This record gives sequence, structure tokens and C-alpha cells, in this order.
Amino acid sequence: MLGFNDAMISRVSTGVRVGYAVGSFCTANFSAIPGLLLLIYLTNVLAVDPLLAGIVVFLPKAWDLIANTLIGQWSDRTVSRWGPRRPWMLAGTAILPIAFAVMFIGPPLKGVPAAIFVGVAFLVAATGYALYEVPYKAMPAEMTTDYHERTSLLQWRMVFIAIAIAMSGVLAPMLAGDTLEGYRLMGVVFAAILFVAMIGSFFGTARAPYTGQQQSEGSLRAQLAAARESRPFLWLLGLCSAQTLAAGVMLAGAPYFAAYTLGNPSATTPLFAALVGPMLITMPLWVWLAKVMDKRGAMILSGLLFMGGATLAVASPWLGAAWAYLCIVVVGVGYAGLQLLQFSMLADVIAYDGLVSGKRRGGVFTGLWTAVESAVAAFGATIYGAVLSVGGFRESDPANPVVQPDSAVTAVLVGISVIPALIILSGVLMTLKYDLTAARMEAAVS
Repeated sequence: MLGFNDAMISRVSTGVRVGYAVGSFCTANFSAIPGLLLLIYLTNVLAVDPLLAGIVVFLPKAWDLIANTLIGQWSDRTVSRWGPRRPWMLAGTAILPIAFAVMFIGPPLKGVPAAIFVGVAFLVAATGYALYEVPYKAMPAEMTTDYHERTSLLQWRMVFIAIAIAMSGVLAPMLAGDTLEGYRLMGVVFAAILFVAMIGSFFGTARAPYTGQQQSEGSLRAQLAAARESRPFLWLLGLCSAQTLAAGVMLAGAPYFAAYTLGNPSATTPLFAALVGPMLITMPLWVWLAKVMDKRGAMILSGLLFMGGATLAVASPWLGAAWAYLCIVVVGVGYAGLQLLQFSMLADVIAYDGLVSGKRRGGVFTGLWTAVESAVAAFGATIYGAVLSVGGFRESDPANPVVQPDSAVTAVLVGISVIPALIILSGVLMTLKYDLTAARMEAAVS
């Protein structure tokens, strides 16, 4: 990363955009695969109780609430020839891929011992991910000072995210199947993909522009207090947490929905195609809508589409698989907007704070953001696991399949439709309180 100070940086080169965006193969795959497969891997392969499995998925991410904040502060204070962010990205590259493979190595354990093994491996992987993800998300705010250029910059990232989610939703379940050996293979293959993406973004951002904000000062407590005093950041954190939680619940429920509602475990693949297709097609539309409606208006629209699709999915048992896919397409259109706008608005909040304070505190903001995002996404699996447990869902392993009671089948459907819809509604209501518009950013610059 170059060390120049240019208050009027606006355009980012295509090479840097692509170099930065390739890192999304890491961020999207590591977010999606545990969210999609870890719960069902524990309940249906390692015979772990669904409530315990949900806790195992959540607890390592709760650790992020501490680790991410510290990493954010450390990266803010880092001075190196590679810039403040990239050394930490490289450290994460050395840890995450190996730990990810170990998560799905399939130890000769069942029940509680298996849950402990997977939980420890997930904790190490989450730490490696934090080392990479926190500085990675801080970079866009430091690459350009232009409000709309950040959205355009992140459009490239969203394309890579869509491809990565397609890999997570199509290739990962295909490799994993329903066997221990399949999960082992999937873990190794995606560990290699994570490594290539992470090292690629490290080198791909070597020539990224840098706006040259002054190094942050003060204790971690003081910097956290500054984050708490940022009204735009707090509202954005709240509304995006609701969105992420809703997505986490739906993601955890997708394999169960395919198997027990649609009666076809392999339907996970077309369901993800229905989700990802709109992300690839509608991203330019969301960039345009963000300019026409401002980002807040576009965010409200995307949340309503997500909520509408999730609500309509409750009729899937009666209207069939085609109806279910149509509902997921609607969710996918809304999800595309949410993904793009979340990170664009976070970059705005970081840039606005830099303009007002004159300090480099992007690492603290992204540390808090990533910690909360990871925790609530994982908590989505916990919520879904709890819904399954209340519904009487029975754990199993491939050698000992079980027939689920009707109450469990109902819980599968309610967990993936009604509950996410209610959660996303709270996010839409919070979006109304977010007030960092283009006009306010321009006033701060002037």
C-alpha cells in the first residue's frame, strides 16, 4: 500500500479493485460454509444434539467480540512499508486455511467430544479470519474520499462474493454429501481456495491508494468510546446486525429446508442458485438505486424484498418447489442490495469519522463491526438449532438415520421463513434512523 497523503483521492484503478475484490473468496466462503454446513455436519454426521450444535457454532464467534476489537486497534497503530492493514492480512493467511481443514477433518468422535473438537478448531479458524477480515474491511474507506466511488469499488467485491457464495452453496454441499469422507474432502478443497484468495488479495492491494489519515491515538477504551459516540455507526451496526442475523438463520436452515420441506437434500444447490443469481445480475441496478434513492432508501427497499421473500416461503409445502425457488429469488434480490450497501455505508461511516476527527480509527470501527457481524451470523445457527430443538428434531449419523416427527418438520419451515422475516423487519425500522446521507458527507468534506 502506498504511503501518500492525498485528500482528493477519488478513483481507484481496475487492477486494485480486482486485487481487493479477490479477497472476498475468503470472506464469503468462510462466512457461508460454516453457516450453511457446520450445524447439519454436527447434527447429522457427528450426532451432536441440535441445541449443543448451535452453541458450538456460536461460541467461537463470540470470541470475536474481544479479538476483532484488539486487532482493529493494532492495525490502526501499525506502521510498515506494507501499510497498516496488509501485515495483519498476511498473518490471517497463515492460520485460517489450516484451521478450516481441521474443522471438517471428521475425528473418530460422536456427541459431546466431537462438539468440543470442532468448537476448538472453529475458534482457531475464527481468530485467523479476524486477523485477515478486520483490516481487509477497513481498506475501502482509506482508498478513496468519494462517496459514490466507494459503492462502485465495492461493486467489484460483490461480484466476487456472489461467485464465492455460489461455490459455497453448490460446490461445498456437492463435495460434502452426507458422509464423513465427503466433509473431509470439502474442508481440504476450500482450505486451498481460502489460501489462494487471501494471498492473492495481499499482493493485489500492494498498490492500493491510501488517503493518509493520521495514526490513531489513545487507549482502546477511548477509541471504543469514540465509536459509541458515532451515531451513524451505531445505527448502521444495529440495522446490519438484524440483517446479518436474519441471513444467518436462513443460511443455517437451508439444508434442513431442502431435506425436510422440499423432500430433496440435493435441492440445496438450486436454492443457492436462486439466491446467488440475482446478486450477479442486479448489482449494477443496486449501484444505480443507491444514487437515485440514496443509500438509505435503497437499503430499506432491499430489506423489504428480503422480508417479503422469506414470508412467502412459508407456503412452500403447499405450493411446491417452484414456489420455494421463486421466493428465494426475491430474497436474493434483496440480499444483493443488503450486501453491497452494508459495506459501502460502513466505508462512509469510517471516512466521515476520519474527516471529523482527523484520526485513523477505521480498524476500531471494522473490528467492532466484524466482531458483531460474526457473532450475530453464528447466533443465527444457534437460533435455528434452538427452534429445531423445541420442535423435537432428533440428531443422527449416516449409519443411524431417523424419521423426524411432524413438529420437527414444522420447526424447519418456521425457522427459515417467519423468524428471519420478523428479524429483518426490525432492521428496516432501524434503517429509518440512519442519517449519513450524501449531502451530509459533502458538508463534512467542505
